[in-house]
Amino acid sequence: MKKKYIFNFDSFSKIRISEKRKFIKDFQVKKEIDIVHKQQKINQKKINYSNVHAISLFSGAGGLDLGSVLAGTKVLSSLDFDKDSINTIRQNKIFKDSEHFCTDIRDFNLKKYNQIIKKNKTEKLILLGGPPCQPFSKAGYWITHKKILGKKDPRNMISEYLNVIKIIQPDGFIIENVESILHPKNIIVVKEIEEFIYKNNFDLIRYTANAINFGVPQKRKRVFFIATKKRIKFEPVQTHGENLKPYERVIDWIYQYENMKFFEKEESVKNKTYENELKQIPPGKNYFELTERDKHPNPVFKANKRFWSFLLKLNPFLPSWTIPAQPGPWVGPLHWNNRRLRVPEIAAIQSFPSDYKFFGNRRSIQKQIGNAVPPILGKAMIDCLIKNL
Repeated sequence: MKKKYIFNFDSFSKIRISEKRKFIKDFQVKKEIDIVHKQQKINQKKINYSNVHAISLFSGAGGLDLGSVLAGTKVLSSLDFDKDSINTIRQNKIFKDSEHFCTDIRDFNLKKYNQIIKKNKTEKLILLGGPPCQPFSKAGYWITHKKILGKKDPRNMISEYLNVIKIIQPDGFIIENVESILHPKNIIVVKEIEEFIYKNNFDLIRYTANAINFGVPQKRKRVFFIATKKRIKFEPVQTHGENLKPYERVIDWIYQYENMKFFEKEESVKNKTYENELKQIPPGKNYFELTERDKHPNPVFKANKRFWSFLLKLNPFLPSWTIPAQPGPWVGPLHWNNRRLRVPEIAAIQSFPSDYKFFGNRRSIQKQIGNAVPPILGKAMIDCLIKNL
């Protein structure tokens, strides 16, 4: 259903006139903008489940769990050691028939899964999970390679996930991780995963996905190891991009949260360090706008001296950049109206349903959302897995 969004041109008051005119011309910005409501609801939705069931490990806030539900696959159980994450999943009605465990996987009795599978009369079973990815994160490459532990990092739980696969022997499974797991420093881990998969008589595709190609209003690259007992014939089906549907505009997903009833004290930049600089940056740009490189008459910063996402501002007519799990105070994406994003906005950008409830304080919720697989992306990967079972 189409709606109207009233664009706040007052937020452009400090932007260079030439840059302001360019943005308005390039995106044909008017006072009233046609928008389409894109965010869906889930907790009251009736799902027609298939004969495939799922067990979720390292569940976090439930991104892959929601992807499973959207794919018509009932989630029998979720597990995570983070209390807030498990409480997030527990308080959503869509998972009321699932069993939830808040524990370290190394302390969990895997025999419980046999009981759960038997009780649910499972015909086909898939395993879903994104083992902690901090050991392989790009952020790690800001420290010296000698200090990168990678495979030996105690946060590397991939071996624990593989152990569950070996014991339960599902019909198929997905391992999700950050794109930088493919970095040369981590390639030994990738080889071990793939050797394990083939040794245990699974077929495999390793698929690098960008969330924007599957209808998520956010650029986010992730690697998926998709494996089944049968020969894999099909890859995930992209829906957005060249010769497909246009990429999602972030404004269609977050416009409804501009209402002041969603105000959060943490969003304000008033009287803060870079308030004035943020207001000078056009939508879709970062601190480079205020450098000599971008021909600013009075440069404030030097290009390439800060993180690229410093003072990075959303363009309402394009997808968002990746939502971080633990952003610094001036790390983007920031709202085009010169403020930090609100919690329901970052959840929407990650494609969580509008009625999905999160548990914890703001810092905890941001971390949960930033670490999650976008549910719509998860659905596409699980659809592919099921098609290959």
